[in-house]
Amino acid sequence: MDHGTVNPSMKLPAQGITGLGQVYYNYCEDDLSAAAVARGEGQLGKGGTFLTTTGKFTGRSPKDKHVVRSVTTENTIWWDNNAAMEPDAFDRLYDDMIAHMGGKDYFVQDLFAGADPTHRLDVRFVTEMAWHGLFIRHLMRRPTADEVEVFAPDWTVINCPSFLADPTRHGCRSETVITMNFDRKIILIAGTEYAGENKKSVFTLLNYLLPEKDIMPMHCSANHAEGNPVDSAVFFGLSGTGKTTLSADPDRVLIGDDEHGWSERGIFNFEGGCYAKTIGLNPEAEPEIYATTQMPNTVIENMVFDPETLELDFEDDSLTANMRCAYPLNYISNASESALGGHPKNIIMLTCDAFGVLPPIARLTPAQAMYHFLSGFTSKVAGTERGVTEPEPTFSTCFGAPFMPRRPEVYGDLLRSKIAAHGATCWLVNTGWTGGAYGTGNRMPIKATRALLTSALNGTLAEGEFRKDVNFGFDVPVSCAGVDDLLLTPRDTWADATAYDVQAAKLVDMFADNFEKYVPYIDEDVKAAAIG
Repeated sequence: MDHGTVNPSMKLPAQGITGLGQVYYNYCEDDLSAAAVARGEGQLGKGGTFLTTTGKFTGRSPKDKHVVRSVTTENTIWWDNNAAMEPDAFDRLYDDMIAHMGGKDYFVQDLFAGADPTHRLDVRFVTEMAWHGLFIRHLMRRPTADEVEVFAPDWTVINCPSFLADPTRHGCRSETVITMNFDRKIILIAGTEYAGENKKSVFTLLNYLLPEKDIMPMHCSANHAEGNPVDSAVFFGLSGTGKTTLSADPDRVLIGDDEHGWSERGIFNFEGGCYAKTIGLNPEAEPEIYATTQMPNTVIENMVFDPETLELDFEDDSLTANMRCAYPLNYISNASESALGGHPKNIIMLTCDAFGVLPPIARLTPAQAMYHFLSGFTSKVAGTERGVTEPEPTFSTCFGAPFMPRRPEVYGDLLRSKIAAHGATCWLVNTGWTGGAYGTGNRMPIKATRALLTSALNGTLAEGEFRKDVNFGFDVPVSCAGVDDLLLTPRDTWADATAYDVQAAKLVDMFADNFEKYVPYIDEDVKAAAIG
């Protein structure tokens, strides 16, 4: 394996980044891990993993994300959802960051975003922390040695946690800032050690660029049937709804766990690795993901462990409930080598319903699918964002509002057109609560969810009997092999049916109120599908 080089000529100076100390260029995983340990950024764990913490930031800082306002972006960015930064403020931020970086050592990784060579983005990551280089090397796609030699970045990400922004001087909200400049093709990240900002900034970038090519960028996991890449499925959902867990099906081939594109040829993974939550990770329920927590160079982030035995504590959330591990996709035995799949036959929209109202699965018409896609109902799961300590009902359009630089209808229309062109069947799956709301009910049994998904993906569920949901109008199966029939009728799982009706009415009203802002932009059939 190529161990990389130090201070390569004409790599960073060509982009105006000068005056640094040692620059470690395209170091491999072992060398990045060793450098991180030597620099005191963490320590080795069982199996050669890398154990680290991210300080006060253990989740994303969505309110600190910015887009530079310019002629390029003025009429294309969804400004209600994206904080603007003026070009001159960005220039000051850039210059001040580069000055701050002077004389310090940095790690550079040249990587691909996108498994489809036709549509991939070449991104250079310049990171202050060696373990951030290891993290992003796992999460993006790694070029071959020959591709590295001729690598010319389309975009550059500069990540400097030790630099603290000045809101007055730099036109941002706080000392933490994540900002992208579409004219200069640069992303700046400062004031946070949380590694997830690296990958999510690239996802946001692709969410802006790909729709111009009629490609649907998706916050989803994906898999396909064994030996049949044409029989693929995508799983939309926010963090904590089960994207990683449910797509890692031992009977199907994993394409990817978080971010994909849907092009004219099918679906492709943006990434080369997985970033899985580890709280409550169970070796019986999720053996392959669990196994990665003892594999060489897996990044173990914000987990409590025994200082002598190095045993991880999967239940101790004293650092954060957002504890995670990052590892390359090939650590999963049934992962696709190409990370490509055909046009999806099934589209799964995952939600974590803290109200305990929604059924464990429902079949959606295309109009209903667009409605629920634009609604993006779920519950924020503790730890995913700072300040969230327990699940909160929320609407995150397109199941990823924090990463959507364009208006939601752009993505909704793309999804609808592709469903129409390729005939995908759409399902809404609730991985949240049943038998009561959060605090009184129970979390949906994962075995039941897996049984329902297996039946949906192999086509047998669609052949059974369905009932019409009185609250939302979608079709709900009345039975499924391996699933208690009672679970399929949420009202019957509650001890107090009247209390269920009150909660259901409340949720229906929340959907209706939230959807008002999309009414001027959508067709009549989607409006009619809003509430059954």
